[in-house]
Amino acid sequence: MVSLTSHDADGGPGSGSYRPGYELAAERILELIAESGLRPGDRMPTENELAAQLGTSRTVVREAVKILSALGRVSAQKGRGLYVSDDEGMLGSAGRGGFFLPTDLDHVYMLFEFRRIQETEAARLAATRAVPADLQAIETAADLCREGHMSGRTELFDRGDDDFHLGIAAASHNAFLVASVREARRLQRQSSIIGLHGTLGGHAPEAVAEHTAIFHAIRDGDPDAAARAAAVHIDNTLEDYRREIQRRLFG
Repeated sequence: MVSLTSHDADGGPGSGSYRPGYELAAERILELIAESGLRPGDRMPTENELAAQLGTSRTVVREAVKILSALGRVSAQKGRGLYVSDDEGMLGSAGRGGFFLPTDLDHVYMLFEFRRIQETEAARLAATRAVPADLQAIETAADLCREGHMSGRTELFDRGDDDFHLGIAAASHNAFLVASVREARRLQRQSSIIGLHGTLGGHAPEAVAEHTAIFHAIRDGDPDAAARAAAVHIDNTLEDYRREIQRRLFG
């Protein structure tokens, strides 16, 4: 049995970076699924059994299950119990035992590398294929991000950010790019919600400016400039992650 307490990301209590118990429980449940060799569609232990295994309360486990259900990793079926989600998605086989674990930093960095390849090409294609409706959608999303940043409304910024990146993928008019960008961003959210909960956002002011640069290049029909601007944006976002990880590990 592994007891869970709210503590720092580096595992040591009292270093100043609080993490709620349900976040830690969500990580451990993902690890238990992988360690147990459970596959999509397999039945999981009950909430009570998970609470006993993790050394925590059923309330904490229930909150962790809600997060994992929202992320598409666990399916809570009323009257039947908990099951490993059978909606793996395109990248569902990534990670140990078929699961992307946000605590594995190598996988987080590989995901950024993958996103850089996807999104620079999506931006390049969008610069040559975007129609007026595409440009309007991208600009509206960028404006939403700006409004969310200026007003301090994180949920507004996040929605605009999602719409912006998916809007560029849609403007590429390549269905496979749209699907892969969507899936990569879902995994990115998983790493943020579980592994780096409530800590990111220092890059938001620069991200707003970077979105504008990407949009202008696409609007101007300059594929090279669009690809460069997209690469800068992904690279700077990764540096934001690196800084936060450094802060957590070394204070």
